[in-house]
Amino acid sequence: MARTIRLTAAAGVLALAAALAGCASSNPLGDNNPASSPPSTGAPVTSITVGSAAFPESEILAYVYADALQASGVAATVTPNIGARDAYIAALKDGSIDLVPEYTGNLLQYFDAKATAQSSDDVYTALKTAVPQGYEVLDQAAAQDADSYNVTKAFSEKWGVTSLADLKKVTDPITVAANPEFQTRPYGIPGLKSVYGVSATLLPINDGGGPNTLKALLDGKAQLADIYSTTPSITQNNLVTLADPDHMVLAQNVVPLINSGKADAAVTQALDKVQANLTTADLIEMNTKSSVGKESAQNIATEWLKQKNLFG
Repeated sequence: MARTIRLTAAAGVLALAAALAGCASSNPLGDNNPASSPPSTGAPVTSITVGSAAFPESEILAYVYADALQASGVAATVTPNIGARDAYIAALKDGSIDLVPEYTGNLLQYFDAKATAQSSDDVYTALKTAVPQGYEVLDQAAAQDADSYNVTKAFSEKWGVTSLADLKKVTDPITVAANPEFQTRPYGIPGLKSVYGVSATLLPINDGGGPNTLKALLDGKAQLADIYSTTPSITQNNLVTLADPDHMVLAQNVVPLINSGKADAAVTQALDKVQANLTTADLIEMNTKSSVGKESAQNIATEWLKQKNLFG
């Protein structure tokens, strides 16, 4: 559900994260280090360190958050490219960062592997309960970065397909280009059958919805392709992302995860403004500027905030 890079870190980083977590309870944000989550003193928060995972979108969002905080009078710095989730959760726990951009579905599963929520609202509600004491999530954005099923515009028009439910109209065999694990994932081949009544064959391509997956779709070797929803190739190739009315794919809305001791009114209001204005289309545009335009994360963040004019 997340990009592979989100879930994978170098062995040394994982070992460090495991060691930090092992010193506490099984809770990854356990309270063995109370200095990392100090209670609010009532005094205004004057500084925040924003961390990011090791992929461009996360880094861009970290700079967006930092710039928004700066515009609200809170000194903010960014510690980018910390690593995968285990690594930046460890950094949040030991106090080296105070805030990190996250994704609701993956974060919920991290804190509660047995969670069953799927829709945006249900996932967000469950996540607010699952986050350990001393930490919290602020408002979720409409913006999502999740697995998405895509078809060519020609296929969509030929069969009248704009949602996964519409696939039942298709009488030709359906092949899905996706990572090999789609063969067993609940939102992969099994989910298409159990949720939407659609039989499909997997064309396994291990590139996380990258160029080989796209090529298989455009060449007609597959009729559907799993491509992460903020990947620039979706808009660049005029693909149609199929709606998921039964919420087969777990919602992945962007959400800030923050140390509760840093979540005062000024900080919360600044970040909530960002969240209220951040869309999936914005993420796609940001990622395009990064991957195609080769712009820096800081410049992309600054441009976005200027365009939205959230802070005057």
